[in-house]
Amino acid sequence: MIDLSEYGYTAGRPLSGAVPARVTAVFRERCAVVCPNGETFARLKSAVYYGGSADYPTVGDFVALHYNPSGDSLITATLPRRSFFSRRDPTPGRGEQAVAANFDYVFLMQSLNRDFNLRRLERGLTLAYQSGAAPVVVLTKADLADDLETPVRLVQTLSPGVPVFPISAATGFGLDALSAFLEPRRTIVFIGSSGVGKSSLVNALAGQELMRTSAIRESDSRGRHTTTHRELLMLPCGVIVIDTPGMRELGMWDVSEGLGEAFSDVEAFLGHCRFSDCRHENEPGCAIRAAIERGELSLSRWESYRALRSEAKYADDPASYLRRKQEWHKNIAKTNRQRKKDRRRGIEYEE
Repeated sequence: MIDLSEYGYTAGRPLSGAVPARVTAVFRERCAVVCPNGETFARLKSAVYYGGSADYPTVGDFVALHYNPSGDSLITATLPRRSFFSRRDPTPGRGEQAVAANFDYVFLMQSLNRDFNLRRLERGLTLAYQSGAAPVVVLTKADLADDLETPVRLVQTLSPGVPVFPISAATGFGLDALSAFLEPRRTIVFIGSSGVGKSSLVNALAGQELMRTSAIRESDSRGRHTTTHRELLMLPCGVIVIDTPGMRELGMWDVSEGLGEAFSDVEAFLGHCRFSDCRHENEPGCAIRAAIERGELSLSRWESYRALRSEAKYADDPASYLRRKQEWHKNIAKTNRQRKKDRRRGIEYEE
């Protein structure tokens, strides 16, 4: 028998004859789960999931399971989540893509080579805050970097209060600093591009090769997708990790709270403009523009915030967003046509 509390389960409402289970992997037709009876496979109850509004299970979810010792078991409910990480599905028209559920920390991983990208990190931090878990930045392959202080300082400036750890899975450098997060029954989800070293870190923390790894290309510092699906693993120390396939793009999806956390420095200036409908462009009394001119807010930081907020608005209501965008383009075209007419009549505009 397996004690599911070791996998982070805390008893909740009665399960009506079912047993609790935790999803360890999701495949096209079924899920791999661990339950008090051991590890098994399970399918979704059609009436609940394919004809209703239940949340489809993702890796890390706790579910109600009707155990079948001689074949696939049956998942009849997805239990309430305490945290949830999702992104916009990169396939057009697919909406939200679930990544992981019920974790305590999000390890946002970037390698200290050409993969290092502050704009991508801003996206990751926004999604991590939105998930309800605590973000941790892990800078991998420190043994290949000539300078550790500069990237660490840049990340700390970008994300004040978020722990930042440069590490090397190859040499063991910095791994001891992660021990505070490696507590039994805790769950960590690893997020990063292919080749960033997620699987190598899992192996280093486990003290054995649990995940297959591969070398990166020297030409662009990218790796092959050695992790082909999301997978939950129990390490010997008792911590639970969720490794994910490399994701270079983290599309925004429902990040209203996460933006405020990740960009608290930007939002501190919002609401202080002279006009309540300020677009933060050329209006007089704009608090954002004044902060940029004083050097209290960087232009790149403001532009990142504005881009991610627009992307999030698109995700929340794509039809409305596209209507507004089309109307904006129509207004620009109308203005340009009017200016051409005025110029033909001898009226000039100051640029």
